[in-house]
Amino acid sequence: MSASARVDTIQMDDVSVRFADTDVLRNVCCSLPARTTAVIGENGSGKSTFARLIGGLARADSGTVRVLGLDPARETAALRRRVAVVFSNPDAQIVMPTVAEDVAFSLRSEKLPRAEKTRRTQAALERFGLTALADRPTHDLSGGQKQLLALCGAFVREPDLVIADEPTAFLDARNARLIADRLLKNGSHRVLLVTHDLDLAQRCDQAVLISQGTITAVGAPGGIVKAYQELLVC
Repeated sequence: MSASARVDTIQMDDVSVRFADTDVLRNVCCSLPARTTAVIGENGSGKSTFARLIGGLARADSGTVRVLGLDPARETAALRRRVAVVFSNPDAQIVMPTVAEDVAFSLRSEKLPRAEKTRRTQAALERFGLTALADRPTHDLSGGQKQLLALCGAFVREPDLVIADEPTAFLDARNARLIADRLLKNGSHRVLLVTHDLDLAQRCDQAVLISQGTITAVGAPGGIVKAYQELLVC
């Protein structure tokens, strides 16, 4: 793989993470070049730790990690400027009193002219169907609207990579589909999606199966989902 290709690839080589006396991830190796990647596996398999490593929110005890050409452990600040993370509980990410203020707050660290911040905020609100709710108090939003707001706050930064950890976990089918449509919409950004929703996983370009702290398969989503389903009945 060329150096230029590696810049756009998530790579791990013999990565392990240990919490207390537990190996959460062990001997993880992968190269993930696809635009959209689903990460599936049982609860406690290490999926969220895997995602947190990629987002620079956790560190490997051994091995090497490269995300967008950066070392998350040594270039954390640079990585976080290019990566946005969305969790399953949007209340943990919503901090401002109104919808528009919360979206704009995500740009607080960007050195942008006021007019550009306003343009980005308005464009993000429109993309996620929140323009009519711009002045609505955030605590009045439904669960689906809050998750849309969390995504909106991530995308307003125009990140190169969005990491979404179970973004549809607590939503009904209609809102889950709406969130997925917005998240996977074609664009210049890449998506790493941790999910138990196997239908959603199959909408991605590639999938990763994690079992008992290590990657057991990477490939086309259909085959990976089938392998996971077979694992569940063993």
